[in-house]
Amino acid sequence: MKILLAESFDASLAEKLRAYGEVTQNLADAATAEVVIVRSKVKVDKAFIDAAPNLKLAIRGGVGMDNIDKAYAESKNILVRNTPKASSIAVAELAFALMIALPNHLTAAHRSMVEGKWLKKELERTELYGKTLGVIGCGRIGQQLAKRAQAFGMLVHGYDPGVTESDYMQMEKDLQTLLGKCDYLSLHLPLNDSTRGLFNAELIAKTKTGVYIINTGRGKTIVEEDMVQALQSGKVAGYATDVYYSDPPTGSPLLSAPNVLLTPHLGAASKENMQRIGYDILELLDNYKSGRL
Repeated sequence: MKILLAESFDASLAEKLRAYGEVTQNLADAATAEVVIVRSKVKVDKAFIDAAPNLKLAIRGGVGMDNIDKAYAESKNILVRNTPKASSIAVAELAFALMIALPNHLTAAHRSMVEGKWLKKELERTELYGKTLGVIGCGRIGQQLAKRAQAFGMLVHGYDPGVTESDYMQMEKDLQTLLGKCDYLSLHLPLNDSTRGLFNAELIAKTKTGVYIINTGRGKTIVEEDMVQALQSGKVAGYATDVYYSDPPTGSPLLSAPNVLLTPHLGAASKENMQRIGYDILELLDNYKSGRL
């Protein structure tokens, strides 16, 4: 089989894939590829699929599959798979790093020091200990985050319509009840019709004044303009995000908003995670080759 490795993965993956067939990293070879492997940049949309008549399997190395037209692919008898287990720790650790950095003004402190300033009094810190964290989206990543928050002495509540019990957080039956309790909110939502633009002005108004919000799920689950207004008014004390409407977020109002911490979609980009994704891709190819997929 011909395998198109369409984006960058762990450096050893290409060689390991050769056990399954011919490996190419040239997008022009999509027309003859049986398998395509992508991360986030390459879109396996209708145009891509129509230009790849031999395609039988599309693998997204990561959790969500926003960049694959799953319905159209399956209508063409193309199997679509991802690696949902691999990224949980990497994304949870980044979310927690953002949750620490935001109320502690770490980026502003570093920048001020480099500029020769000494803003000891101006940069008042806020502890996580004893604060209430709301985890919205309680799948693998949300569970890992909640586990780490407990170690910091936080009170953790969760909301997810598909999850009723957790070892690491108290599950709430409705989102509005959760919002009013929390000093911190961490978003781990997939993007679908029910979550697109979910965090708009109306929903933000139901949060505690001075809440910190961290988003490592999907950028389009918030309305950026509404978030900026909430930051400007002080309703939201800080917003940290690794996800945007587009990569990079050209023209986003968040780029000039106050009290934001922005990272360039680093969630799954740890060295260890890229190795785990590679292992999961090889397992998928084993199953595909043996007919178990």
